Amino acid sequence: MQKILKENPTTILLTAALAAALAHFGGWGDTWVFILAALGVIPLAGYIGSATEALAHYTGPKIGGLLNATLGNAAELIITLVAIREGLLELVKASITGSILGNLLLVMGTSMLLGGLKNGSQRFDRKQAGNYAVLLAMTIMALVIPSFFGHSMGDEGSVGVETLSLGVAGVMIVLYVLGIIYSLKYNNSPISAGQEETSHSKPTYSKTAAVIVLVIATLGVVLLSELLVGAVESVVSQFGLSEFFIGIILIPIVGNVAEHLVAVQAAIGNKMELSIEISLSSSLQVALFVSPLLVFISLAMGHPLTLMFNPFELVSLGAGVVIAALVSMDGESNWLEGASLLAVYLILGLAFFLLPVAIQ
Repeated sequence: MQKILKENPTTILLTAALAAALAHFGGWGDTWVFILAALGVIPLAGYIGSATEALAHYTGPKIGGLLNATLGNAAELIITLVAIREGLLELVKASITGSILGNLLLVMGTSMLLGGLKNGSQRFDRKQAGNYAVLLAMTIMALVIPSFFGHSMGDEGSVGVETLSLGVAGVMIVLYVLGIIYSLKYNNSPISAGQEETSHSKPTYSKTAAVIVLVIATLGVVLLSELLVGAVESVVSQFGLSEFFIGIILIPIVGNVAEHLVAVQAAIGNKMELSIEISLSSSLQVALFVSPLLVFISLAMGHPLTLMFNPFELVSLGAGVVIAALVSMDGESNWLEGASLLAVYLILGLAFFLLPVAIQ
């Protein structure tokens, strides 16, 4: 048991997954269901990640990079799909923004802070980090273009806005596929970041065990996502929160804690380059793969999702990308830069928390 907790310290939260089911069927109230389901998703997302890494070891670095890129955001993708089915489209769009901001500010900031406190000034490949930042900036630009032009085409549900969103999503999917092709030819693609490091490590599971763990963990996330999303509206009304705040702060953290821990642990272990790659590549995967995929799937589900973001999301995305680029351009990090990134994230989080109150 101690070995399991050492390899995956979030395993203890599996008890929360069981408690969430008890809370749902025992009538404990939606608040308990929401909290326990959110906590229960965290270890299951970690098991999806570890099982994927094990399969990547057996399939080799190229196919492994494809697996990591495809399944890296599986938990969050499942939660958003359930939310789309329930018509919570603002929550879904907020979770896209929150995932990108969380990786750029929260994860990178925590990594630089803790890594700098333990190891002092840390260095990483400035050129590679710059390439990530440029590609991310171009991708974010494509992501927000429907917001700039959509207002001249009509309401969010108009044919013009939906067509533009589908067109942009299609282009981004093509770019993602090109990135996959590139990663199959070269192992240093942003799509498969960190895969070379993973391929040299000893796998956690056998091939069969990895498939079983992946299936069970995925089913567990699906079930808990049903409970989590089902309790959102009650939590929103009871605590005066908004779908926007839950989507932009809580959902990305819950769905990506396991991956965030890997990046932070890498920085503490003085592997800052790996930590930076995880942060930036995760943001790219959300922008290039998750968001356009949700646009197409939502259309098939009868709840079309457009890429029209509100002004607060647009400003936050632009600020996050610029700040991350400025911090990484010199190829060196320290704990003060990490604290600054975290400060920006906390300020944005406070603003998002108070935003519904200000509107009312």
